[in-house]
Amino acid sequence: MLETERYECPYCGEEAEAVLDLSGGDQQYIEDCPVCCRPIRFTLQTDGHEWMLEVHSENE
Repeated sequence: MLETERYECPYCGEEAEAVLDLSGGDQQYIEDCPVCCRPIRFTLQTDGHEWMLEVHSENE
Protein backbone atom coordinates (compact mmCIF):
# COMPACT_ATOMS: atom_id res chain seq x y z
CA MET A 1 0.00 0.00 0.00
CA LEU A 2 1.53 3.30 -1.11
CA GLU A 3 0.88 6.70 0.50
CA THR A 4 2.36 10.12 -0.19
CA GLU A 5 3.41 12.59 2.48
CA ARG A 6 4.69 16.14 2.13
CA TYR A 7 7.73 17.05 4.20
CA GLU A 8 10.12 19.97 4.65
CA CYS A 9 13.83 19.44 3.97
CA PRO A 10 15.78 19.86 7.24
CA TYR A 11 18.58 21.60 5.31
CA CYS A 12 17.06 24.01 2.78
CA GLY A 13 13.48 24.18 4.09
CA GLU A 14 11.92 23.41 0.71
CA GLU A 15 8.78 21.29 0.64
CA ALA A 16 8.90 17.94 -1.16
CA GLU A 17 6.86 14.74 -1.30
CA ALA A 18 7.80 11.24 -0.18
CA VAL A 19 6.18 8.04 -1.42
CA LEU A 20 5.74 5.63 1.50
CA ASP A 21 5.36 1.85 1.18
CA LEU A 22 3.30 0.90 4.25
CA SER A 23 3.42 -2.82 3.43
CA GLY A 24 7.10 -3.01 4.50
CA GLY A 25 6.49 -2.23 8.18
CA ASP A 26 8.75 0.10 10.14
CA GLN A 27 11.58 1.47 8.00
CA GLN A 28 14.56 3.78 8.18
CA TYR A 29 16.24 4.96 4.99
CA ILE A 30 18.15 7.86 3.43
CA GLU A 31 17.17 9.80 0.31
CA ASP A 32 18.65 12.97 -1.14
CA CYS A 33 16.61 16.18 -1.11
CA PRO A 34 15.28 16.80 -4.64
CA VAL A 35 16.18 20.51 -4.29
CA CYS A 36 19.54 20.78 -2.46
CA CYS A 37 20.70 17.12 -2.91
CA ARG A 38 21.71 16.69 0.75
CA PRO A 39 20.96 13.34 2.47
CA ILE A 40 17.75 13.17 4.51
CA ARG A 41 17.10 10.38 7.02
CA PHE A 42 13.49 9.15 6.97
CA THR A 43 12.00 7.11 9.80
CA LEU A 44 8.64 5.49 9.03
CA GLN A 45 6.65 3.79 11.76
CA THR A 46 3.57 1.89 10.61
CA ASP A 47 1.28 -0.98 11.41
CA GLY A 48 0.12 -1.12 7.78
CA HIS A 49 -2.82 1.23 8.32
CA GLU A 50 -1.74 4.10 10.57
CA TRP A 51 1.69 5.65 10.07
CA MET A 52 4.06 8.39 11.19
CA LEU A 53 6.97 9.83 9.19
CA GLU A 54 9.90 11.65 10.79
CA VAL A 55 12.47 13.54 8.70
CA HIS A 56 15.95 14.45 10.01
CA SER A 57 19.27 15.69 8.73
CA GLU A 58 21.90 12.97 8.36
CA ASN A 59 23.70 13.94 11.57
CA GLU A 60 20.66 14.32 13.87
